Amino acid sequence: MANSRAFTEAAIDSEGSLHADIPKANAWKDFLALIKIGIVNSNLITTFTGLWLALHFTNKGFINNLDIVLYTLIGSSLIIAGSATLNNFYDRDIDHLMERTKDRPTVTGKAHPTKVVILGLLLVALGTLLLLLTTVTAAIMGLIGVFSYVVVYTMWSKRRHVSNTIVGSISGAVPPLIGWAAVDGNLDLMAWSLFLIMFAWQPPHFYALAMRRVEEYRAAGIPMLPVVKGFQTTKKHIVLWVIALLPLPLLLTSLGIPFLILATALNIGWLLLGLRHSKMKDDLKWAKLMFVYSLQYLTIMFVAMVLVTFI
Repeated sequence: MANSRAFTEAAIDSEGSLHADIPKANAWKDFLALIKIGIVNSNLITTFTGLWLALHFTNKGFINNLDIVLYTLIGSSLIIAGSATLNNFYDRDIDHLMERTKDRPTVTGKAHPTKVVILGLLLVALGTLLLLLTTVTAAIMGLIGVFSYVVVYTMWSKRRHVSNTIVGSISGAVPPLIGWAAVDGNLDLMAWSLFLIMFAWQPPHFYALAMRRVEEYRAAGIPMLPVVKGFQTTKKHIVLWVIALLPLPLLLTSLGIPFLILATALNIGWLLLGLRHSKMKDDLKWAKLMFVYSLQYLTIMFVAMVLVTFI
């Protein structure tokens, strides 16, 4: 009863500490939106996979290298968060035109532009310092990712070229290289195989998203493939990129037959789903199915890479 009473009093006290906590909660929510926490978390999966496989194939223990693991995961998260923050700063003039970006703190005015730039640069700097505690190669890979995302993609290609998605795929494929390089700076063929898988995965993933958001991209003046070339061409490109994924598991034969079977099944499943577009009249429904499949594909593929090392 005492706990119930305390809760009731807190709820009634509209001028007290309850309201004082609301701005703090909103500030934290704005911060997470600013750094694009969803992107940070998803990239952690691929970074960790590269790191784990490097430890496995170089016969280095996970526990014995826990410091490297922490430096890598925190460092890569910081540079990705910093890059996303700088992206938010640069795109603040068009983000208000899109439904999914109109509430970002850089659009609503909750985050001052100068402070956003400082935060972004600070996060990148701290992340780079942590990666330097692993290997120089890991730090270089991290900076390449930052440059390709912030400068090459955000500032150059995004608003000018229909190939912007392919250009942006470079930065999205860097995280597993960072993870591997933190353990082995020589970057084995397997590390580059992870890069290729991530690179080829992104166009069909983002083209499907662009189809669903085509009017928003059109309003913002972003020359995404569905905006410039239409749905039929976009669907063909999606299928071609999925086909490009088909042979890539063969570069990972050292992960064993079970993984090759799973990866091949995932690729064929995605291709068969993609080919259904000729029978489906609802392009947006097809795009949604392809987008959802792409998310499951990435998670299952990279988690499986870790799990098969226990077999």
